[in-house]
Amino acid sequence: MEWLDRDPFIKFEAKYEKKERTFLTKEELQRIEDKSFTIPRLQLIKDLFVFSCYTGLSYGDVMNLTLGNLCMGMDGKQWIHSKREKTSVPVKIPLLSKASNIIKKYEVHPNSTDKQTLFPTISNQKLNSYLKEIADVCRIKKNLTFHIARHTFATTVTLSNGVPIETVSKLLGHSKITTTQIYAKVIERKVSDDMQRLEECI
Repeated sequence: MEWLDRDPFIKFEAKYEKKERTFLTKEELQRIEDKSFTIPRLQLIKDLFVFSCYTGLSYGDVMNLTLGNLCMGMDGKQWIHSKREKTSVPVKIPLLSKASNIIKKYEVHPNSTDKQTLFPTISNQKLNSYLKEIADVCRIKKNLTFHIARHTFATTVTLSNGVPIETVSKLLGHSKITTTQIYAKVIERKVSDDMQRLEECI
C-alpha cells in the first residue's frame, strides 16, 4: 500500500533450528512390546504404536488403512499400498511379521468392521495422552507421542539394522533423500558398529 518508505524486515534473516529426532532404543521398544495391558484401550494404543514402529506409518496413515490397502507384493508376501495423508506420496511397504500379526488381531474388532478400517479409530489427542500412561508403566522417560513410532522405524528398526537409506526413504514416503538423512545423523550406535567393522578390515 506504500505506507512505509522502507521495508522494516530488510535486515531480518529467518533461521531454521534443526532439532534431533526422538526415537526409542531397541531395549525401550522391546519393553513396550513385552507389556500386556488388561485395559482394552491401553492394549489398542500399544498395538497401534508398535504397528507404526514396524511400518513407519504416521497416525493419519494408520487410521485411514482399509482392507483395500493390503496387497500381494511381487515377492508373494503381503504389502501395504497407500498414499501418505500429509503429502499424497504413494508408499509401498512390505509387512514385517510383527505388523501382520497386529492386523490379524483386529480383523474382527466391531469398531474396525463397522467402519471398514484395519483398526478401531481413536483421536490423536486421546492416543497421545494414553501413550503417556504406557511410557510410565514401561519406565520410558521420553515424551512418548505417536510420531516417535515413525522415527523409531526409521532409526532403530531399519537404519540401525543395515537397511540402506534409499530404501528407508522410499518406505517413509519421502520425496527427497535429504529428509531421511536427518535420521541417519542420530544413530551413533550404527557409526560405532561401522567403524568397528572397518577396524577389523584394516
